[in-house]
Amino acid sequence: MSRILVASLLAVAAAAVSAEPATYAIDPNHTVVTFEVSHFGTSTNRGRFQAKEGTVTLDRAAKTGKADITIDVATVSVATPSFEGVLKGERAFNVTQNPAARFVADSFAFDGDKLASATGTLTILGKSQPVTLKAVRFNCYENSQLKREVCGGDFETTIQRSQYGLGMAPSVAPDDVRLLIQVEGIRQ
Repeated sequence: MSRILVASLLAVAAAAVSAEPATYAIDPNHTVVTFEVSHFGTSTNRGRFQAKEGTVTLDRAAKTGKADITIDVATVSVATPSFEGVLKGERAFNVTQNPAARFVADSFAFDGDKLASATGTLTILGKSQPVTLKAVRFNCYENSQLKREVCGGDFETTIQRSQYGLGMAPSVAPDDVRLLIQVEGIRQ
């Protein structure tokens, strides 16, 4: 093999190893935040929010990443319309004054080649708290319809609603709220 060919192959291999970070725009049709909270210690109330917008930057070679995702709190949806009204009102999310929540992650952890968690800050009602979202599942694939790479997964964490000023009587709903996040992003 000639030295020029070997040098060319090494340059291509080095470029592949030092791939640049890729940016993914959140797909609002495939990005949903679901919450679960105990109801009087008997059953589980569930609800959901739609993602409004956001981006994720992922560098799989360097095993780093960042995320900035906005959740449209006014899209809160639960099975009981009267409870939905309470959640949208002043005692809970006060969607008139606080129409969005935001998650900004500045640290990604990997287990081998798979994203294991994203750590950052969750802001609700203007109050920010540190949060780590654990990846339950994560994958990237080439979307045949979009002709682009799509990455996404399922993430989960538990927050304490009192840290954000979310009101409810503790006898009705405890402080712990489980968040389950389904997210997909399209490579830009």
